[in-house]
Amino acid sequence: MRVVSLLFHDVYASDPHESGFRLPAADRYKLSIPDFEAQLDGLWEASAQLTFDDGGISYYTVVADRLETVGLRGRCFVSTDFIGERGFLSAAQIRELDSRGHVIGTHSASHPPRFSALTPARMRDEWANSRRRLEDLLGRAVTVGSVPGGYFSIDVARAAAQTGLRTLFTSEPTAKASVVDECALIGRFTIRRGHPHDMARRFVAAPPWARCSAWVGWNAKALVKPVLGASYARVADWILEPNR
Repeated sequence: MRVVSLLFHDVYASDPHESGFRLPAADRYKLSIPDFEAQLDGLWEASAQLTFDDGGISYYTVVADRLETVGLRGRCFVSTDFIGERGFLSAAQIRELDSRGHVIGTHSASHPPRFSALTPARMRDEWANSRRRLEDLLGRAVTVGSVPGGYFSIDVARAAAQTGLRTLFTSEPTAKASVVDECALIGRFTIRRGHPHDMARRFVAAPPWARCSAWVGWNAKALVKPVLGASYARVADWILEPNR
């Protein structure tokens, strides 16, 4: 049986800038607490992996408690250059989350705006430096990560594998896993602001063909990313994302 993986970001009480990156492009993926709770409703009965990108402080202050209340644990992917900064997890919080059974992984070191545009050497540095920081904090190996910004390529996967990652979550909306150089690639279905409150359950419980629109939209955006370059976050997200 294939397991659907869901991609969340930050959760906020009154202002999206409470947690994570304080940018319009990041805010589009942040959910209010009521919206997050609505998406979470019923997921404990489903076979799904819940992942959270960026390493915003809301994973500690909001998300972890709510997941644990319904018997779930999540995968928290941390951009390690921001540990301890305003709106991001501290080292002590990361250690505590790990002790509570949440999976801590790398989301790169600096969260480059276009990860796939880096040289292979820079990609390796991003993965390796982030893994090293997390392993120093946790005292054990960290072998799971997620691609920042959805900017994936085969070179991204190869660099991850070369630096010791064995599982890499992408933003491609698919439940079919693949492998590159002994690194498993797992796609995710993104939950974002403006989605229907039952979007997570639709992704998880619906027949496979019901997820096709997400796949089509993702691939349409993949076509325009190289053309728009750095302008993509400001333009394409609004044009191509339904239910915004």
